[in-house]
Amino acid sequence: MEQQSLVIALIGALGIGAQWVAWRTGWPAIALMLAAGVLAGPVTGLIIPKQTFGELLEPMIAVAVALILFEGGLSLNFRELRKTEGAVIRLMTIGIPVGWLLGALACYYVAGLVWPVAILFAGILVVTGPTVVIPLLRQSNIAPRPRAILKWEAIVNDPFGALCAVITYEYLRRVDEGGTLLSVVAALLAAALVSGLIGYGMARAIAWAFPRGHVPEYLKAPVLLVAVIGTFTLSNLIQQETGLLAVTVMGVAVANMRLDSLRDIHPFKENVTVLLISGVFVLLSASLDFSVLRSFEWRFAAFLLALLLLVRPATVLLALAFSKIPWNERLLIAWIAPRGVVAVAVSGLFALRLEQLGYGNGNILVTLSFAVVVATIIAHGFSIRHVARWLKVTGATQKGLLIVGSTPWSVSLARQLQSLGLPVMIADTSWQRLASARQAAIDTYHGEILAEATDERLDLTQFQVLAATTENEAYNALVCSEFAHEIGRDSVYQLGASGDDEDRRSLPEALRGRAMFTAGHGVDDIFQREAAGWTFRKTRISEQFRFDDARSILPDEADMLFVLRKDGRIRFFTHAARPTPQSGDVVVSYGPSRHGDPNASPSIQAGVSVA
Repeated sequence: MEQQSLVIALIGALGIGAQWVAWRTGWPAIALMLAAGVLAGPVTGLIIPKQTFGELLEPMIAVAVALILFEGGLSLNFRELRKTEGAVIRLMTIGIPVGWLLGALACYYVAGLVWPVAILFAGILVVTGPTVVIPLLRQSNIAPRPRAILKWEAIVNDPFGALCAVITYEYLRRVDEGGTLLSVVAALLAAALVSGLIGYGMARAIAWAFPRGHVPEYLKAPVLLVAVIGTFTLSNLIQQETGLLAVTVMGVAVANMRLDSLRDIHPFKENVTVLLISGVFVLLSASLDFSVLRSFEWRFAAFLLALLLLVRPATVLLALAFSKIPWNERLLIAWIAPRGVVAVAVSGLFALRLEQLGYGNGNILVTLSFAVVVATIIAHGFSIRHVARWLKVTGATQKGLLIVGSTPWSVSLARQLQSLGLPVMIADTSWQRLASARQAAIDTYHGEILAEATDERLDLTQFQVLAATTENEAYNALVCSEFAHEIGRDSVYQLGASGDDEDRRSLPEALRGRAMFTAGHGVDDIFQREAAGWTFRKTRISEQFRFDDARSILPDEADMLFVLRKDGRIRFFTHAARPTPQSGDVVVSYGPSRHGDPNASPSIQAGVSVA
């Protein structure tokens, strides 16, 4: 028991630690998690999953993958699907058969597998999977449409890869009994249809029970998790490997039923998914056996090159032929197809089944699948940013600031950001209030920022910081609370004095954004200063002119507003956080105009602060 506890703790530490290192360094998380598992498993022997968990290992991994697929389905909105110009449908209906055929040819003619094993293994390789694609996309600055296509493909196609392998295996198993391919396919399609209906039925039950109060708030997340596991298990009892299809259908259906309760569950399920992805990656990579490398042959290297450079590109280009997807996006999608270590587990399972049927090539599947996982994770994980940049399929090169509320003060702030080369957008519900921003050539968004339609019309990934600057402090707090999870609690700021938790008339800190300015000025204070002619000043910090020097030459009433780092990151001075400017940073302050001209346009000089 103690040994199992230590192994579980070590798996969690390695998985989450790898994710943290990836966040700090920008290296691909999937490669780091794979390396952590290999070091802890076959290299050092600290984790031996089969010895620690025994027969529970396979069901543990199966349930974890089911929950990951369900969570991925919850992120698939049909409005996003419409933006893909039919690419996802093409990759499902054309890409899977083409990829299966080309993969089988490569397995037979290049890898040297016998036809039955080649066809089965090619079925496993037609999909990528959310366990590898989602961490990869999270760290990559890819344009919204190819990002959506890769995410949809990874989640929706994942169950079909297992079904392709099952069709092959069931046919091989039943052929001696007089079974035909048509009968096998018909039986499996019927089972898949039933599984899909089970998933959709469970989604309908959740959509009926949650809004009507039949499940209390504190039980909604647990009930949802239990429902997913139950759906997965029930479907697998009907036909093995159809449970993945059922939970994917359930996730997509729930996501598009617009349940208000899911807004509160989203942070929990995403945290659970990060833990599961980290754990599954470390657990399965620790299960790898270096002895399989002894059976590695040079023709397998040729097979890997064929898979990377011929099979995947040909599959995508044929599937997206004559579509509206631009060529640069097609080429990116054609290159990115990492396979996860789950493919190793599935291959190992079918390898044992094939051996029982008398196909000796079955044990080679573990060697090949391990090689495919390592090759694709390294090739795609380390190249995706460079390929996207080369093909010009990246998002915003520099993340900017979203200002909610168009006022004279916020427009002045936006001008300062623009003068520093930082992208900025102002959002407001009033077309008239946005007039001054449009006249200043500032990007604007006309609409309610809290509306559900905003998710479809505004790409929030282009912003590193949000500042709520409307005249209503309570609304500012609501905006910050709503977007804190997506942009980051430390990156949402608002106008409005910092509240005292002991004062029952003020909003608590947990419901607010960070108060802008170290003094936490209220909205009225800022607008009065704006009317009195206060202006922004910019100062570049250098080795000769430090932050204390810049502060000393400002008027006593002036306040530091934000610092722009050399790498483009922006951090505001707040009552709780006071960033320390370094040489090369630019500090922007707000204070009385020295010349009494409220319309003065500040300029910037190295080491000099001017109004």
